[in-house]
Amino acid sequence: MKPLHISAETAIKLSEKLGMPIERIMHMPQHILMQKLVELEKEQEK
Repeated sequence: MKPLHISAETAIKLSEKLGMPIERIMHMPQHILMQKLVELEKEQEK
């Protein structure tokens, strides 16, 4: 699987917000990453 096409800064921010290692985020399928971001957004709305 190819790494995501996101900047290093974005990967670091996602890593901090999702509590995951950067390597895991970079190799995560895009649809799963989007799902995690939606979940994070819902948590912040509460």
